[in-house]
Amino acid sequence: TPKLRSSYQRTKQWYQRRVRADEEKQKMKEALDASDTYKLKVGEESYEISADMIADVKQVTKTEHVREYVPSVIEPSFGIGRILYCILETNFKVRENDDKRTWLDLPPLIAPTKCSVLPLSNNTAFDPYIERLSADLRKLGIPNKVDDSSGAIGRRYARTDEIGIPFGITVDFDTVKLETVTVRERNTCSQIRVPLAEVAQLVHKLCSDQLTWDQAKESYPEFTSQQTIE
Repeated sequence: TPKLRSSYQRTKQWYQRRVRADEEKQKMKEALDASDTYKLKVGEESYEISADMIADVKQVTKTEHVREYVPSVIEPSFGIGRILYCILETNFKVRENDDKRTWLDLPPLIAPTKCSVLPLSNNTAFDPYIERLSADLRKLGIPNKVDDSSGAIGRRYARTDEIGIPFGITVDFDTVKLETVTVRERNTCSQIRVPLAEVAQLVHKLCSDQLTWDQAKESYPEFTSQQTIE
């Protein structure tokens, strides 16, 4: 009531304390009915409440159909979908000299497919080497993809870049003659020439962060031009 507010308007603790508990309300009603006064304790302070300060104290039942409230807890959502979206968005790149060529800069550790195996052409002489390379990579637990589809080798490189495959092994005619293959790195598009017997172990070290591409280039000769198909 106005009299209650005017009597204790200078006491801040009164405004911080509200008589909300049903038990306290019932005690106040019983005390006011018996002696017309009620002592309300707020912390260490005590306040005297008279009957004319309280309009009425009664218990009622109220039906509530909708209760609106403001949540007091923030619940952040970090589902797998959002994590994957962030990975894809952060690692999507475009080649500097060709805005139509896009690539996915997935680190080798998280790339689903670590290496592609690409024959230079559909020449049947390449088939045994393709099967051998794919089997050697599987033995070391390296997920790989064989792309023996028709089309220029450059376009097939671009397709593997778009899906984030970090390394590509190309089988060409020097593979048949010298048992060496080229290994291409996705980010720089640079290539090195590696003996067939060593290439699976090399890719394994590159994909497990045991070796960097710059270190691999120091150990093997750089390959700068692709052969003419015979």
